[in-house]
Amino acid sequence: MTLTVKDLTYRYAKTAAPVLQGISFTAESGDFLSVLGANGAGKSTLFRCLLGGLTDYTGAIELDGRDVRTLSRRETAEHIAYIPQIHRPTFGYSVLDTTLMGLTRQLSPFRSPTPEMEKQAMDALEQMGVAQLAERNFATLSGGEQQLVLIARALCQRSDILVMDEPTSSLDYGNQLRVLRCVKALARRGYTVILSTHDPQHALRFADRVLALSGGGVAAFGAAKDILTAELLRRLYGVDAALLETEHGPAIVPKGGMDDVPLDG
Repeated sequence: MTLTVKDLTYRYAKTAAPVLQGISFTAESGDFLSVLGANGAGKSTLFRCLLGGLTDYTGAIELDGRDVRTLSRRETAEHIAYIPQIHRPTFGYSVLDTTLMGLTRQLSPFRSPTPEMEKQAMDALEQMGVAQLAERNFATLSGGEQQLVLIARALCQRSDILVMDEPTSSLDYGNQLRVLRCVKALARRGYTVILSTHDPQHALRFADRVLALSGGGVAAFGAAKDILTAELLRRLYGVDAALLETEHGPAIVPKGGMDDVPLDG
């Protein structure tokens, strides 16, 4: 499955300046594409377009050459699954029930999940290494465990493309690495992963390619190791940083002290 975005431009009002302008990129099966950019760069709007939440854009978004605007919501869900940031649920659903919610498009109203569907959900939890939590209350899990369950829920859709909105934003350092390692493993199994993050080190460490957004346009697109440079980091975040080679791979190190980092606004 190939996702192709061609000259995508979006305005929230006809007379407003574009939030996205001339966005073009492709994502293939097995790609781990990291989307980088400062607050307001257009990442969330891009994801809303990819997921069908916004359709009045110019340009095109295609799945294997088919315009996604010709697909129903159910058809879109067959190909693209969305994994949000961790949320605190209102109701005390079990982990298994939460995962089964990924099968919504296969269930008609008032129909209970079949044993086969429950096995499908358990298989997804097994893939993410959290099957032992199936009977636990989702709300009582740690942040890292919750994020892995949300990914398992998306896997239940059996979609080809996984869109993840800052999945590690509220996790501690250890859980960030655990989640990203699991995500990397999914890409190696053939899923297309499109993941936004505020941490360029995550992109450098785990992503195959990077889409860098600045001011609603594409600042750079290509292999992570090639395009993540000190110059690009300065353009995206206004921070001077050095990229150092270590025995464990490249690392981004900010230059100067805390007084040298500009504040937003």
